[in-house]
Amino acid sequence: MAFDFLRRGGHQPEQKASATGPVVAYQTSGRVAWSPRDTVSLTKVGFCGNPVVFRAVKLIAEAAAALPLVAQDATARYDTHPLMALLSRPNGAQGRAELLEALYAQLLLSGNGYVEAVGGDAGLPVELHVLRSDRMSVVPGADGWPVAFEYAVGGRKHRFAATDAAPICHIRNFHPQDDHYGFSPLQAAAMAMDVHNSASRWSKALLDNAARPSGAIVYKGSEGQAKLSEDQYDRLVSEMESHHQGARNAGRPMLLEGGLDWKPMGFSPSDMEFQKTKESAAREVALAFGVPPMLIGVQGDATYANYQEAHRAFYRLTVLPLATRVTAALAHWLSAFDAGAAVEIKPDLDQVTALAAERDGQWARVARADFLTDAEKRSLLGLPPVAADE
Repeated sequence: MAFDFLRRGGHQPEQKASATGPVVAYQTSGRVAWSPRDTVSLTKVGFCGNPVVFRAVKLIAEAAAALPLVAQDATARYDTHPLMALLSRPNGAQGRAELLEALYAQLLLSGNGYVEAVGGDAGLPVELHVLRSDRMSVVPGADGWPVAFEYAVGGRKHRFAATDAAPICHIRNFHPQDDHYGFSPLQAAAMAMDVHNSASRWSKALLDNAARPSGAIVYKGSEGQAKLSEDQYDRLVSEMESHHQGARNAGRPMLLEGGLDWKPMGFSPSDMEFQKTKESAAREVALAFGVPPMLIGVQGDATYANYQEAHRAFYRLTVLPLATRVTAALAHWLSAFDAGAAVEIKPDLDQVTALAAERDGQWARVARADFLTDAEKRSLLGLPPVAADE
């Protein structure tokens, strides 16, 4: 809702005294119309209604969810571990990729991700579930720190306590003006998304309804009297609507009589700017999500020398930071359920194909550093020390 931020702060919106207050219609004629900025509206207009937003979110979420993960602590790297087993099959309906993809998508669309732990009263949870961010709210305490989480659906609410081993893991993006909720890339891209959607609607109307005529019919009457009678005008309009408008009449020849002349009209420079405006808006949407434009099919982008370089930058600057932050938060949260499971979960960079060239170069540089010990080399590569070094 538009006034949710007032309720979160403990203030109630002012009630109107007028009996007609609930049915007042606000006039927006002559003003720029932007889509609502709440999570539900942005998700509907953006992810469900804009191909650029949809592709950017899917590209990031699927790439981050497909990253190979590794569990390790200060002493060893584990081939098998209870935390990895839990993430590999978090619940009966989802695998690791499905759960993480939903979590990453929630972060991108709302700025917040919520994971619920089910079961496991004495130890690790039995199941993990991603909850919808638009249904979850943070309940702050007297000191401003969260004391509970409320999940509301269908007029019913369920409250989760925010304790050390809380059943809810809240992962959020940085928000400079909110202490409890994160800021989503979709909110930053909302203006560009509206421009892109408006340009698409304009193009659709032009194709379907002949929103702009491709020419003009000029009447040259006798003795310079260029005016049609009312019956002639109505007949001409009727014939134009029935025989020369719409996709099915495209290319149909026009038969003119009685001093009528056809003058073709091209698009004005301002009309031609629509396509450039649409492409520019698509670039801004991609920029907000951290996706190189060429990866989502935006033509004419020359920021990167080739597709491979753009792909590598996408993983290095967008996918890996997101996946590293989320997996670290999940590992820290799950470790609170079982003291013996305090390990670090992170992406295994050596198995990321997009970074193979970078990793090969790093391994080669470290291997040639003769002034480093084997333990120091392993530490630089993110590996734990081997047992023989102890």
